[in-house]
Amino acid sequence: MKKLLFLLLIICSLFASESYSQNLRLKIKGTSDTDSHTIDSIGYVSTPHKNYVSIANEIKTLQKKLSKLGYIENKCSPAIKLNDSTFSTTFELKKKYHTIYIYYDNTTIDASILKAISKRVFDTYFELDFKTIENSLHYINSKNIEKGFPFSKLRLANIVPTENLKLRADLVLESHKEPRTINNIIIRGYELFPKAYLNHFFKIKPKQIYNSDNIKRKTELFNNLNFANQIKPPEVLFSKDSTIVYLYIEKSKSNSFNGFLGFGTNTETGKLEFDGYLDLNLINNLNYGESLKLLYKSDEGNQKTFETNLSLPYLFKSPIGINLRLHIFKKDSLFTTINQSAKLNYLINSNHKIYSGVLTSQSSNLLSLNTNTNIKDYKTTAFTFAYEYTKTQSNNLLFPLHSNLYIETTLGKRISSDIENKQTGITLNAFTIINLNKKNSLFLKVNSANLISNTYLENELLRFGGINSIRGFEENSLQASFYSTINTEYRLQLGNNLYIHTITDASYFENKMLHRKEKLFGYGFGLGIITKSGLFKLNYANGKSENQKFKLSNSKVHLSLTTQF
Repeated sequence: MKKLLFLLLIICSLFASESYSQNLRLKIKGTSDTDSHTIDSIGYVSTPHKNYVSIANEIKTLQKKLSKLGYIENKCSPAIKLNDSTFSTTFELKKKYHTIYIYYDNTTIDASILKAISKRVFDTYFELDFKTIENSLHYINSKNIEKGFPFSKLRLANIVPTENLKLRADLVLESHKEPRTINNIIIRGYELFPKAYLNHFFKIKPKQIYNSDNIKRKTELFNNLNFANQIKPPEVLFSKDSTIVYLYIEKSKSNSFNGFLGFGTNTETGKLEFDGYLDLNLINNLNYGESLKLLYKSDEGNQKTFETNLSLPYLFKSPIGINLRLHIFKKDSLFTTINQSAKLNYLINSNHKIYSGVLTSQSSNLLSLNTNTNIKDYKTTAFTFAYEYTKTQSNNLLFPLHSNLYIETTLGKRISSDIENKQTGITLNAFTIINLNKKNSLFLKVNSANLISNTYLENELLRFGGINSIRGFEENSLQASFYSTINTEYRLQLGNNLYIHTITDASYFENKMLHRKEKLFGYGFGLGIITKSGLFKLNYANGKSENQKFKLSNSKVHLSLTTQF
């Protein structure tokens, strides 16, 4: 007996070594020309096969393909070895069924789900094309999982043929009687993560119907947060009576310090002048998701700006947040203007937000004599309504924000010298990045503002110009009652931390107080690089008006460095 077993092992090893030592070939044909044509149209892997197991698997694969097409009664003969490298088998396809009648329990499966996959749905059964069965059952089961049945299974039972090449079957649903709900959400890594964000930003909360795909999709929104990251995908612990979701989060560096230094030649004095600003953003330092912005800017022409902006999301764990802003602008020894605002915001979802609030402005004339100026003391009160859209691209370190749209309108009145004047303001700020490929992209930005009033004062006019509007001009050196600026850049990303770009800016503005209309242009180039200290940017731009000749002396160089900590 032992000798016989040993002999069989030798034979098997010889056959295996023979199979592995060469490429085997498989030939499949039908019992008729029609069957052979059908098999050839479906296709199969004829060669190469390393061993007999590969050949057997290919035959099983073809059987499954035929069954999905309606040849559920197909049969094949055992594979025959024709020679040392070729095996052959014959398929008998038999009948092809085109339609199946599936009977279901309308108390457990909603007919509205079935209507998405079938045009013929009735109270007790629905019809399907045979080739769509697998995808249709997968769709029905996925909808059942969304209702809180993560372990539900669907199968067809009692499959029998009927007349005219049709089948009849019963749809059997295997699932728990009661849907699963989330009993608890546990955060690992960053335990002080603000819980209000789970309820309102991610919209994940206890007693919610459990849906794994929904949770995975919602937690991907961590890419939109600048103060926390998801370490790994969420995990779920199922027990007999509870469902616990585990989120793995880490706190990220979100504070930033930004500044730039600009210098250029004063056209009147011929001297080199400097301007710049400091911009400090403190985000989530209290683990509340709050942000505090402090800005101090000193521009050419003895202009000084101080601004603070406080944002508190989800007050008292509600979906409502608040934004408070104080803006102080001083123009040399001419005037000082103080703007204050308080806005409530509502986060519709991770991309959309709306605002509503109150704005107040107060300006003081600092001149002792103002006979030849239109600078006057005034007070303004207005109501504001705004909408904001934001889209991120977190996989890009240089350009994490893909698109942003902010549009605001204000309705109010200005009182100056006891004269009341109604005013309307409209502001539009928008930008987007058009990614041509991994290295090349286009950056488009639009800034527009319009102050609609019967009369205008010099110290209430809109101010623009500089690195954040039209480049190549002094900061806040241009005054207008209406302006619109378009910034375009062609960007070439040389690496994950370095890019170069062109600068092509255009602007149109109107100053109704001076009855002035003008077009402006800015041209140049720049670069950005992520260093150990942060993102360093350099811009060189030359600005000119429509009828002005190009002069190198009008060029501006802007340097900025944004550091996160």
